[in-house]
This record gives sequence, C-alpha cells and structure tokens, in this order.
Amino acid sequence: METISIFGKGKMGKAIGDNFSSSGNKVNYILSNSAKTELGEIVVLAVPYVAIAGIIQEYSTDLQGKIIIDITNPVDFTTFDSLLVPSDTSAAALIAKQLPNSMIVKAFNTTFSDTLATKKVANEHQTTVLLASDSQKAKETIIKSLENSGLSLLDAGSLKRARELEAIGFLQITLAASEKISWDGGFGIFK
Repeated sequence: METISIFGKGKMGKAIGDNFSSSGNKVNYILSNSAKTELGEIVVLAVPYVAIAGIIQEYSTDLQGKIIIDITNPVDFTTFDSLLVPSDTSAAALIAKQLPNSMIVKAFNTTFSDTLATKKVANEHQTTVLLASDSQKAKETIIKSLENSGLSLLDAGSLKRARELEAIGFLQITLAASEKISWDGGFGIFK
C-alpha cells in the first residue's frame, strides 16, 4: 500500500484517485485552498499545466525524492492549435529539470476521466495507461500500486517518450473538443 497525494480533485484527479483507492492505497487530495501538508510517496499533478509552476515553487523541498506523476497535456487552450512547450521537449521533461532529485513519470495523459472510471475505451476496450520515465523503480511502483484497479498499465519507455505521449494526448483532446470522438472514447492499445 502506498500513500498517494493528488494535487487537484477535478474529473481526472478523482478518477485517478479512485483507481489508486480501489487498489488498496491511501489517497489524499490537495486543493488550491488546502493547508500545506505532508506528501505521500507518489504525488500526482492532476492540474492544468500552467498551475504546476506554483506547486513546484511552494512544495519544491517536499517533492524531493518523490515519485511525481505528470498527467498534463500542455495544450494552448486559447487556440487548441499548439502546445505550450517547445517541440523538442515535454512538460514532463521540464518538470524533471526543475526537480532533479525526484522520479518524474508521464502517465494518464492519454486517457480521459470517463475511460479511467469505466476502465473501458468506447465501452468496449480495456483502458491502457502508458507510463514514461527514466526511473524503472518509479514505473514498477506505480504499476504495482494499480495492479487491482482494472486498468492495463504499459511501460512506454524513458522520459523521452513523454513528448510523444503529450502529442497523442493533444490529438485526442482536439478530436474530442471538435466532437469527432466522444469523451469516453480515445486511443487504445491491443496486444
């Protein structure tokens, strides 16, 4: 059992928290008006990308040595036409530079909250969560922590793959926002 601290309790934060809880982990949520609190061993950044800088500034010491899951897709929501990070990097890589003593994992950004809640994409295929990190230990800890969740978890490689995961997330969001797919749809991986 792990203790999971989740920044944000929107649809994604709640869906991720429910999956950790159903697997026997302790989950606590940190909201913008929450008093500063001790963080669990796994920290989930379930907030918009633009809010992460403030979290890192306020909790920089507390985040040291933690497994940090970045779920963000740094989409420019004013245009839905680009990402807010340079094309040769990712939000997760930028977070890793700011927190070099933490284990950064990109995950949950290629799934919608509905697919995390139902464990199904398009009500038919098992939801797959892709994980990218330079820390094999962090990925293994997350996979073990979610083994009874009903989700499929797949190691997508090093943190360099976060750039591709963010591109997939961006495409999926733009397709759903333009009503070309539904919010319970998305991409699936079939083995």
